[in-house]
Amino acid sequence: MDANKSNLIMGRNPVIEALRSGRDIDKLMIGRDLEGSVKKIIGMAKERHIPITYADKQALDRTAGGGAHQGVIAYVSAYEYCEVADILAAARAKGEDPFIVILDGLEDPHNLGAIMRTAEGAGAHGVIVPKRRNVGLTETVAKSSAGAIEYVPVARVVNIARTIDILKSEGLWIAACDMGETMYYEADLTGAVAVVIGSEGFGISRLVREKCDFTVSMPMMGKITSLNASNAAAVLMYEVRRQRDIKKQGVLKL
Repeated sequence: MDANKSNLIMGRNPVIEALRSGRDIDKLMIGRDLEGSVKKIIGMAKERHIPITYADKQALDRTAGGGAHQGVIAYVSAYEYCEVADILAAARAKGEDPFIVILDGLEDPHNLGAIMRTAEGAGAHGVIVPKRRNVGLTETVAKSSAGAIEYVPVARVVNIARTIDILKSEGLWIAACDMGETMYYEADLTGAVAVVIGSEGFGISRLVREKCDFTVSMPMMGKITSLNASNAAAVLMYEVRRQRDIKKQGVLKL
């Protein structure tokens, strides 16, 4: 496993202190059948809903690259996350309706980086990702974003469905990018809006989809039935941008 060691915390005591401090941790890699303070680490991680991967010593040694891991390695975020409230505040500060991208279970760091790059170009105010089963802000994401990671706020939340409820209470309409009857160019994406993009393999989870106000689809004319997550996100984000720009001119008709 290739890892950037600057994104790793190795050893039992350093990991315990990172957990105690509330440091953002993407996941833990822990040796199988270990005792002692490892049990405490596992308990602390579960309390914070941090994913745990169990591995053999060889895998831990490869990841550590010679570092003293004591059977415990924490993957930490290369960049800082913000709060959902910060994204909403940034939109208000610009005098704009919030435009947010919600990612439900995205696992490929290249896709996340590409989405952040498009979000920056399309004028989105921020991205929301779940803490579990979603790639974090790694160095690979940073490189794939071509610098956009420095400008696009990313909020990490425990529960996407609950966060959607919060956004609705703030006046946002939530659009799911999924199979449905309405083509993305037929939907009204003006005003305060959040668009939801699902995982590469499974799409949007049932509970999150049910929380969305409406669904928008992409026309697929060939043999392939879906687009890559970052491509679908790009199409949808620029449709939001197009509709907003036209609305400013007062000529938008849907």
